[in-house]
Amino acid sequence: MGDKVRILITGFRPFPGAPYNPTEKLVDRLMRLRRPAFDNIECIGHVFPVTYGAVDRQLPALIERHRPHALLMFGLASRTPHMRVETRARNTVTQIWPDAEHTRVQGRAIVGGTSDATRRFGPHTTRLLRVAEDTGVAVKSSLSAGYYLCNYLSWRAIEATKAEKGPRLAAFIHVPLVPRGIVSRRASPRRRVTFEEMVDAGEAMLMEMARLARGYANN
Repeated sequence: MGDKVRILITGFRPFPGAPYNPTEKLVDRLMRLRRPAFDNIECIGHVFPVTYGAVDRQLPALIERHRPHALLMFGLASRTPHMRVETRARNTVTQIWPDAEHTRVQGRAIVGGTSDATRRFGPHTTRLLRVAEDTGVAVKSSLSAGYYLCNYLSWRAIEATKAEKGPRLAAFIHVPLVPRGIVSRRASPRRRVTFEEMVDAGEAMLMEMARLARGYANN
């Protein structure tokens, strides 16, 4: 594997119905973390436009250019008050909501002619859930990444892990909508997730993904 584990960390830009997407800021914060434990990790940050075309063009290009060992992806679930560790992607896409370029898909399946209704990220999602829980953040496991770009990216990322030169691991984490400003844990009377808690959980999951990726390479 070499000296460093390469992790591609992604988020999404704002999209119709969500003029503020905290994953963009979350990726930036994770990229700027400086810890001794990060000395052996190379982080590559990227924020996708919320379009199907961007995912199809940019994800393969990022993998080709950086050869990441793992993908750690974040998306917004504005109606969920906690973080969600997605466990699978479904071979389905909405025909109701267009993407940010007003593109509507023509079919209900991401990939036609396949018997795969779902694809799983793998057992490592349990480890990510546990390390996130250890930070004290509200987080749950999830069976549905939705029907929009988050699920679409999840499906494409799992596809990429099956390729010969693709990443060995991928994970998708949904985060709730949080205030734009810095809000302390004490300032959240309803105990909704704060941005700083998301950063802590994101850092823990990033470290765990690096550990798991190195273990895969050494086996």
